[in-house]
Amino acid sequence: MFTQLKNIDRAFQHVKRFSMVFLLACAVVTSAVVYCCYSAMRENGSRVFILYNGKLLEAMASDRKQNLPVELRDHIKTFHRLFFTLDPDEKAISAGIAKALYLADGSAKKAYDNLKESSYYNNLISANISQHIEVDSIQLDLNREPYVFRCYATQKLIRSSSTVLRKLVTQGEVRVLETQTDNNPHGFLIQKWETLVNADLNPKAIQP
Repeated sequence: MFTQLKNIDRAFQHVKRFSMVFLLACAVVTSAVVYCCYSAMRENGSRVFILYNGKLLEAMASDRKQNLPVELRDHIKTFHRLFFTLDPDEKAISAGIAKALYLADGSAKKAYDNLKESSYYNNLISANISQHIEVDSIQLDLNREPYVFRCYATQKLIRSSSTVLRKLVTQGEVRVLETQTDNNPHGFLIQKWETLVNADLNPKAIQP
């Protein structure tokens, strides 16, 4: 009888150890499956598919902070290009300025109104002058928000008989918006914008 009890106790111990090992193995396998699923979801979440000309292209998504300096510079550059690139056509000027004003606050609208009141645009049209801008560099302070910037650019005023180069320096702040739209794809807004320098680089006109 005692021998049977010992056998039963020994069998119970074996079953107990087997159950513990089995539960531990299940826990390890479950943890591994959960980790693999999480890694796969995170990897798939960073994949972006773009439909272009009927073809599905794959791109990699990244944290916006990594691209923040690039996006800020592009926003600032786009604003200056739209605001300062002018052809002697009233509708073309209005269209460019309208797009630029989506990217900035009332400080840009005030600058536009001042130029308009001084007949700057009318003079360009009457003299058939085209104005183009080349952004040379943009300084950014990313230590605090809104982000302070200073833009250095070169303006080219093209007449039929000559070309004049002007040095342009502006500064302002860029605020991050909650939404991105077709009119403001980066979701930034330039504020407190002002022109510091706008002076001729060449006293004598450059002959084309």
